Amino acid sequence: MITDQSLDEFLTRLASASPTPGGGSAAAIMGAMGAALVSMVCDVTIGKKGYESVEGEIRAVLAEAERLRLRLAAMVAEDVAAFDGLMAAYRLPKASDEEKNRRATAIQAALEQATEAPLACARVCAEVIALCRRAGEQGYRQVISDAGVAVLAAYAALRSAALNVYINAPALKNRAFAEAAVNELEGILATCGPQSEAVYSLVRAKL
Repeated sequence: MITDQSLDEFLTRLASASPTPGGGSAAAIMGAMGAALVSMVCDVTIGKKGYESVEGEIRAVLAEAERLRLRLAAMVAEDVAAFDGLMAAYRLPKASDEEKNRRATAIQAALEQATEAPLACARVCAEVIALCRRAGEQGYRQVISDAGVAVLAAYAALRSAALNVYINAPALKNRAFAEAAVNELEGILATCGPQSEAVYSLVRAKL
């Protein structure tokens, strides 16, 4: 499995001419790093003197951050599978009309999956951004900068995932699906842009 590779192995594959892993997998990794940093802020905060009153909230944030980290890590492989499925559909034979129809149907199904995978990543990154604010507000001051790094990673991941939706959506013949995906994505971006900047400003003000 791709997430079982060492960091060096993953980056070497990312840098290669191989189509996978690509930007979608990188987006999921960035999002997972954001969630991991939220977890780290929480882990350091738990048990610290003077933070007893927020420990319950911090533990709740930690549990959610870990859930999201694992989900985003799994999305690395899901993105690879979606893209590989699309490439496999393009390689289907197209000698006869029947084969052409079968290939066209397979391509459209694969394009929908290749659009849904980064959209799902964007949704989860939005959840990470929301957690970053809670960690930034309540976390141990000496590691609060990591809440800022977390929100930057999560927002970069969100915008990166968005590009993978935008590149696939125009090729979809199911316009209702494509338009719904793009509209949902743009709603997420419109909300998370200001949220991300607010968390960064919050953290910066504490340093």
